[in-house]
Amino acid sequence: MYNNFQSYLQTTLKEIEEAGLYKNERVIVSPQRAAIKVSTGKDVLNFCANNYLGLSDNQELIDAAKKALDERGFGMSSVRFICGTQDLHKELEQKIAEFFGTEDTILYAACFDANGGVFEPLFTEEDAIISDALNHASIIDGVRLCKAKRYRYSNANMEELEECLKQAQAQRYRVIVTDGVFSMDGNVCPLDQIHALAEKYNAMVMVDESHSAGVVGQTGRGTTELHNLRGKIEIITGTLGKAFGGAIGGFTTGKKEIIAMLRQRSRPYLFSNSIPPMVAAAGCAMFDMMARTNELQDKLHANTEYFVAQMKAAGFDIKPTQSAICAVMLYDAKLSQQMAEKLLDEGIYVVGFYYPVVPKDQARIRVQISAGHEREHLDKAIAAFTKIGKELGVIK
Repeated sequence: MYNNFQSYLQTTLKEIEEAGLYKNERVIVSPQRAAIKVSTGKDVLNFCANNYLGLSDNQELIDAAKKALDERGFGMSSVRFICGTQDLHKELEQKIAEFFGTEDTILYAACFDANGGVFEPLFTEEDAIISDALNHASIIDGVRLCKAKRYRYSNANMEELEECLKQAQAQRYRVIVTDGVFSMDGNVCPLDQIHALAEKYNAMVMVDESHSAGVVGQTGRGTTELHNLRGKIEIITGTLGKAFGGAIGGFTTGKKEIIAMLRQRSRPYLFSNSIPPMVAAAGCAMFDMMARTNELQDKLHANTEYFVAQMKAAGFDIKPTQSAICAVMLYDAKLSQQMAEKLLDEGIYVVGFYYPVVPKDQARIRVQISAGHEREHLDKAIAAFTKIGKELGVIK
């Protein structure tokens, strides 16, 4: 059987490569930071990491992880309810709840698991899930595992959401699900309007804050802070793998009864190992740091405003953004790959995104700004984009 299947795979892979759309992994041989070294020996500036606060190589977090290695060991070799819970896990869950103004928190190996494990334990065929069309793949997969009635509205379209809510009155319980920041465009969900509609039509709200936590809001507490809704959203999911240190680990935080039910029945939680003690310890140190100072968030916001303004002034087509994501629209998939390669030659590490990661004919280079970037880093990237953009006819 495999001979035939192998031939099919080889043909398909060749077609992807010939179309100029084959994804090659670039190997980094330095810590993840603003300036990195790749395996070719070239030093480049990284503008495509989720390292929004520049904490991936933060010494305070590294020291906390090293201390935990000495005091708590390397791994747990267990799921939480058997013998996989340390005091560090409970401490981190409490700090996450305090950060978001929620009642309780449950940890997962990744936010993909948090989103994959949240719907099935809570909702049945009697209920309704109403989801934004641009929600992350992990939300889509989580919804597929649940038997609830599914509704979908166009990205941030409140008229369509209201119509879905009207139809969903036929179901028992309703939950509106949205990304806080939509990762390919960088736009922030209109959570204030979503919450108002939820109140009007007796629904709950779930927000995935993976790309907004640490970034959006004056102190980086996400879309609930931005829209003055702290403590008013029933379910929030997020990750430690982006702004919060860039390692592994996800979480769901929200109403205490929801979290209690997930501890009892959420399959990724019940059947996956606990996150390593060193990750939990570094996470605790990170939340302590964020409670002390807003310096990194302030720098990130200033960096983003400067970069977006300069790129627009250079003539680039930039998606409206309220986050640290700057989508440079190119529309053509192959062009996005060519431009990314030429930018790498200029010392700027970015990646082109195209279908199926984004809709067809909506290819772009997603630039992600970090508090780890200095002004000279931003200026070098802007100059490189301008040079290559002119060479390829993207700008005049």
